[in-house]
Amino acid sequence: MITYIIRRILVSIPILFLVVSLVFFAFQIIPGDPARMYAGEQASLEMVEQARKDLELDRPMWEQYASYLGRLSRGDLGKSYITRRPVALEVGNRFWNTVKLALAATLLSTLLGISMGTVSAARREGRWDYLLTVLTLMGISMPIFWLALLAMYFFSVQLKVLPTTGNDTWRHYIMPTATLSVYSTAFVTRMTRSTVLEAMSEDHVRTARAKGLREYMVMTRHVLRNALIPIVTVVGLQFGYMLGGAVVTETIFAWPGMGRLLIFGVSQRDIPLVQGTLVIFAAAFVFVNLAVDVIYAFIDPRIRYA
Repeated sequence: MITYIIRRILVSIPILFLVVSLVFFAFQIIPGDPARMYAGEQASLEMVEQARKDLELDRPMWEQYASYLGRLSRGDLGKSYITRRPVALEVGNRFWNTVKLALAATLLSTLLGISMGTVSAARREGRWDYLLTVLTLMGISMPIFWLALLAMYFFSVQLKVLPTTGNDTWRHYIMPTATLSVYSTAFVTRMTRSTVLEAMSEDHVRTARAKGLREYMVMTRHVLRNALIPIVTVVGLQFGYMLGGAVVTETIFAWPGMGRLLIFGVSQRDIPLVQGTLVIFAAAFVFVNLAVDVIYAFIDPRIRYA
């Protein structure tokens, strides 16, 4: 098992290195002068040149790249052009807010998705199956920003039962979590239905039923256990997407997370802040994929033996 985990970590390192390199070189070719942005629009030429030296922009690109990798290895993401504070500090203040929101949405979508998908498969071509199919298609099709605005209108403006912005109490989590989890719930439901139907056609399931096991025992012990790997894959990917894709939700609900920080960095052309945020997003996504691979090994011993 330890060998399997070490192997997966070694595979993840070059992926993360490639992403970091792409982030660095992408910002080298976009228009704009970082020194001017750092010094300010009203700065003199002397101040701009001094800023260029301070930021090491007067050095060749490959030296800048080596210096950038060196700083990253020490956990230094640079300094924000706008706040003049370390990017690591800016990101650290927001990262856990995004993680908490993504975890809450993932937990909700997983519980609902697996339950609804299992019921849909068990009642195949029945009334519940058709109803859940319609609901999942609606969940996949509806834009997040529209759902968020709709939820705010009904629960905050009309009913006045939920707050619209912030993350101070548990009530602030309800609308952002529900909004962010709708698409993921629908996707997990469809995947669960498909994999459960496939598992139900296996010989060992028919044998379990022939032995007289209760349907609940058949579904939990023999069907769901064998259908878990594709479901875990989807849940892991959805959690990674929520970490990096909660920009719209965080912006609408004024959630103090990394997505909103990224929007601020882009609007202010704060290159170090945007670079640092993207690197953290990439690292989190790679870590989630690594965790999913490890969970595979616990679910199915054949994977780690292979």
